[in-house]
Amino acid sequence: MGVADHSKSTYMELQRKKVYRYVIFKIDEKKKEVIVEKTGSPAEGYDDFTASLPENDCRYAVYDFDYVTSENCQKSKIFFIAWSPSGSRIRAKMLYATSKERFRRELQGIHYEIQATDPTEMDLEVIRERAT
Repeated sequence: MGVADHSKSTYMELQRKKVYRYVIFKIDEKKKEVIVEKTGSPAEGYDDFTASLPENDCRYAVYDFDYVTSENCQKSKIFFIAWSPSGSRIRAKMLYATSKERFRRELQGIHYEIQATDPTEMDLEVIRERAT
């Protein structure tokens, strides 16, 4: 499974330039590569991000989480989320599971990884706990 150049450059824009709050990727089975499906502007929140994930299909996603430390410092952590809801097709789950590591290696600077099969496994509290 390949990774489209646009996928890598979009991730770099999120990581280095903070152009996006999140990026959602999907596997294009015809092209056999990971492509960008959707991006979220820096003004969008975590609820906007989770609402953008399909209810019954797998996706990869990257979310840039901003928070303030107990010392009152502004920080940011990048999360890689492998979204594989229980209602998705077996074939899709297999495809995303077997391609994940290859794709993940292309994205330098990821701080945390979350594998989620339902929304509770990646809610904002889970993200906040991992980041702090």
